[in-house]
Amino acid sequence: MSFRPSFRTTPPRPPRANIITGKWIFKHKLQSDGTLDRYKARWVLRAPCVDFDEMFSPVVKPATIRTVLSLALSKDWLVRISSTSRTRFVDSARPDHVCQLNKSLYGLKQAPRVWYSCFAARLQSLGFIEAKSDTSLFVLQQGSDTSFLLLYVDDIVQTASTTALLHQIIAALQASFPMKDLGPLQHFLGIPITRTAAGMLLSQRQYTLEILERAGTTECKPDSTPVDTQDKLSCDGSPVPDSTLYRSLVGALQYLTFTRPDITYEVQQEPHLTAFKRILRYLCGTVDLGMFLALASSPLTLTVYIDADWAGCPDTRHSTSGYDVFLGDCLVSWSSKRQPTVSRSRAKAKYHAVTNGVAEATWLRQLLLELHQPLQRATIVYCDNVSAVYLSTNPVQHQRTKHVEIDLHFVRERVAAGAVRVLHVPTTSQFADIFTKGLP
Repeated sequence: MSFRPSFRTTPPRPPRANIITGKWIFKHKLQSDGTLDRYKARWVLRAPCVDFDEMFSPVVKPATIRTVLSLALSKDWLVRISSTSRTRFVDSARPDHVCQLNKSLYGLKQAPRVWYSCFAARLQSLGFIEAKSDTSLFVLQQGSDTSFLLLYVDDIVQTASTTALLHQIIAALQASFPMKDLGPLQHFLGIPITRTAAGMLLSQRQYTLEILERAGTTECKPDSTPVDTQDKLSCDGSPVPDSTLYRSLVGALQYLTFTRPDITYEVQQEPHLTAFKRILRYLCGTVDLGMFLALASSPLTLTVYIDADWAGCPDTRHSTSGYDVFLGDCLVSWSSKRQPTVSRSRAKAKYHAVTNGVAEATWLRQLLLELHQPLQRATIVYCDNVSAVYLSTNPVQHQRTKHVEIDLHFVRERVAAGAVRVLHVPTTSQFADIFTKGLP
């Protein structure tokens, strides 16, 4: 299947033909301030598909988005956004006739892969190379000119070292696909973006207000912190009255962490109604907070802060790992995640966290290499546990380290290669604490 042409009318339904049904989806597209932008209608198929092996959607990673935007800021490149549009369905007003599908539509499980293959093939014909570290990132190098393109389903963010190259790429894509050039990047994935001389502000204020309105907490008394600093809550308790609404709101909070790392720890923990209400009260008083991408330093440096809360879960005694990664002074990646196994010592819990942070740093170094911005210095990984720091360089194996042997070898290889240095940092300077525990 291809994306052009759209539909064509045919004679009445052929015998033994499998007819795929569909429905119209009507939505209100809003501006970044919540006002109405336009009415949107979309034809979506609703029949199950059987002729496919796997599902796929071209979704660029959040860390890739922040990294590319940081690089564009540091180089003062123009960033533009485009959106592909589908040709609209035309009703023939003949109920005994059907339409023959000549293009993929929303609802078909094959559609995202077909769209990605078609779009990627066109980009490659223009000279773009698909990044191995993130297949939704495409890089073009023409002499001294460079261009990056990010693909999130059918939303496209483009930046280039010269305005002429940027407009050339947009014109080439518009000749192949029905695309709208939405101008300089001001709104992406529902996130308003404000660019200043000092950097770029990403805010989800309107999205936060919508969550509070759905939860009925717009007038609640705000809390100063998202997490209670007292003992952690157990999973025991009565079920919530409306589990569907509760799951929907928790999922909405997951997306809010795109620009709000301050709530990441609590959102990633086991669900609890008391903790959930605490987050909503905190958001009620901090709706204007967002994430600021500062200008990247020169030369580029990558710094990682690692932390782990040993046996913090009161039910399973699993530890929580957390890390944050800075490109210069800009926070580009972070994580708060429950460890899959119980750690028998604090050093083991910390070292598992070090492994996760080193893996993320390794991926980001590869990403920067494919963006033609290789790092000249080793990535500094800060950990507040002396034993974990010693384990990263000590080649001696003994009884106490057998159970973390795989993690030991992975980190030590990166240290020996000169890509990573694991250093000690005092707890008072540990930025990753916010991803492992509640802070005052």
